[in-house]
Amino acid sequence: MTPLLPSTPHDACGRLSAVTVTELTDPTAVGDMIQVVELDAVQLESRPLRARRVTVNLDTSVLIFHSTNLALRTRTKLPADFVAFTVFGPCACGTMNGLSVGPDRLLACGPGVEVEFVVSAGYESVVLLLPCDELRMELRRRRREDELPLPNGVELLQSNPSAARELYGLVRYLVDQAARQPDVFELPQTQAVAQTQILESLLAALESTDNVEPVSQDRTRLARSRVVQVAENYALAHAADKLSIGDLCEAAGVSERTLQYAFKELMGMRPIAYLNRFRLHQVRRSLRAANHASTTVTREALLWGFWHFGDFSRAYKDCFGELPSDTLRRPPNAHPAEVSVIGDNSILSGR
Repeated sequence: MTPLLPSTPHDACGRLSAVTVTELTDPTAVGDMIQVVELDAVQLESRPLRARRVTVNLDTSVLIFHSTNLALRTRTKLPADFVAFTVFGPCACGTMNGLSVGPDRLLACGPGVEVEFVVSAGYESVVLLLPCDELRMELRRRRREDELPLPNGVELLQSNPSAARELYGLVRYLVDQAARQPDVFELPQTQAVAQTQILESLLAALESTDNVEPVSQDRTRLARSRVVQVAENYALAHAADKLSIGDLCEAAGVSERTLQYAFKELMGMRPIAYLNRFRLHQVRRSLRAANHASTTVTREALLWGFWHFGDFSRAYKDCFGELPSDTLRRPPNAHPAEVSVIGDNSILSGR
């Protein structure tokens, strides 16, 4: 996967910019401009992508706002020294490892975990990343480390609706203010005050939560999500092979019917159709990172199991709006996203 969380551009003095706004039109660029977290994405619809990410670096924590106009599958992995809390927008709809997420849910992720989201068009969320040691110390100071332990693994929590709305409203307000008045968020005082407000609201929201106990339907989706992830991992490990349904069934240890149901429910398409799209994204990542001197479209297509080049080119253009030769023609990683480095009001293209 690609490194994620703001590798955030720096200002003219070389300091980390407090605020960046990234407009994304390429699903394979979703992980660009970020560090600390790892992220990749697969676009599930053949329409132009319009996604947005706003990153706000506070005193010691980071806020990341995400929105998308299309259905996406994303995989995200946290580093070993951060915990993350995700609060969802009022129209957010999708699944996390097969479990339903939405405005009344709060997601808590422990260090080093990986989660897979499948989200619908119109999805919005805000992620708060906190250093483990600092959060643990703050809970100890309040003598609440037993009452509110740090998340271990992935915990999907049912929140009091008003507490969830309040937390999302506060974080979204701060993100919007940071985008409008970035210079104010360059001030250490602003960052410290904003971080304190968010922490208080987060702890208040956590007080009202209960673990989401999977019902029969949830357990089915959890199992189907694992089937999809195993099939994806198998496709990555056998990049150049021509995969069959039998290969995927054997890898996941399920029947053909179970495999079909899993992909249809979670991804909205049949297994081979999704994995072809998944591989198209891998080809595009390779082409964006290369040039004519280092590779060819034919070579990259073959490396990812595409043998019929006419069909491959048509599918690539249908997915990304351009021919693979156009992608390779540009300099490596040129124009992956438009980034407003708001701290000094400059606009950068690329990394």
